[in-house]
Amino acid sequence: MDLATLQKQLGDQQGKLPPVDKWDPDFCGDMELVIKHDGSWFYMGTPIGRKALVKLFASVLKKEGEAYFLVTPVEKLGITVEDVPYVITQWEQQDDLLVFTTQTDEQIIVSAENPVELKNDSQNNLALPYINVRRNLWARLHQNVYYQLIEQAKQEGDAVYINSGDYRFCLGKL
Repeated sequence: MDLATLQKQLGDQQGKLPPVDKWDPDFCGDMELVIKHDGSWFYMGTPIGRKALVKLFASVLKKEGEAYFLVTPVEKLGITVEDVPYVITQWEQQDDLLVFTTQTDEQIIVSAENPVELKNDSQNNLALPYINVRRNLWARLHQNVYYQLIEQAKQEGDAVYINSGDYRFCLGKL
């Protein structure tokens, strides 16, 4: 399967996320697509430069167990993800809520439905904050975002916390 064929199958989603959690097509093999630790997408060793294409593929990303797939109603293709598929590159405060934005321009309101957890980063094994974007797909906070949030956070005991509405989460331990 090549990128052009997959792109045709996916069609125009017009900003809506397809119901990939309801799709269970047959596995068709692995695709030479890698999401690097920094959130960049590569196909056959070459960066995918078209952001619209990356966003389209990100919309049909699915995780089963520890494996990642791009799925359509009729195909399921295995891909490689070095850490997590998303990186939080921006944040803003809207009223008392924190809104995170991924490298694919997806916005997530930090809440109990989209929790932040400390997880070990696959590259350096440090406990860093990750947010659940959707359907068991996670994003790691980019270093710049992490440092900006630390400036807003409050130290309590040996940890640093911040709120998004009524949801309180830990940014790290001292």
